[in-house]
Amino acid sequence: MSETYPWPAPAPLRGARVQLEPLTVAHSREAVDFLDDVRLHRWIGGSPPTEEELQRRYRRQAVGRSPDGRQGWLNWMLRRHTDGRLVGTVQATLHRPGPDRVEAELAWVVGHAFQGAGYGKEGAATMALWLRERGVSRFVAHVHPEHRASAGIARSLGMEPSGEVHDFEELWTTAPDAEWRPGRRM
Repeated sequence: MSETYPWPAPAPLRGARVQLEPLTVAHSREAVDFLDDVRLHRWIGGSPPTEEELQRRYRRQAVGRSPDGRQGWLNWMLRRHTDGRLVGTVQATLHRPGPDRVEAELAWVVGHAFQGAGYGKEGAATMALWLRERGVSRFVAHVHPEHRASAGIARSLGMEPSGEVHDFEELWTTAPDAEWRPGRRM
């Protein structure tokens, strides 16, 4: 029998310039716009999804855990304060490598038109701080070796490249229980 865990639900979070909204199926109507850019998919793979494909994906993700309960799924949409537009997403997949440890695999996507403004970094930092406050001891992320902006976000979260490559992406990690606060590199 597999062990299941109670996972935290994503809460609304506020950064200086973006609001992190817990993912709902209704976000698919707006998200399809910023995800409909082939340049973006160079880094995240696949092709621009249809609204129906996003609805199916968001319906699965919004449950908050894997079907077997062994992973927690936390997903937020990034909404810009100035005009209310969705600009991207951040997410964390939680798992327990031991009885008293929680680790998070982080991911972020910022629409091509909104890149370079720091929304991904702010959203990821807001999420990471919230996760640390809930006992997450280690972060990991998969970053394409040529994606400097994504590497910059990982670095700002205190992650370093591990040298391990999986499916053309390098694994970046923090040390377990590393002390980190937004704006302070490790």
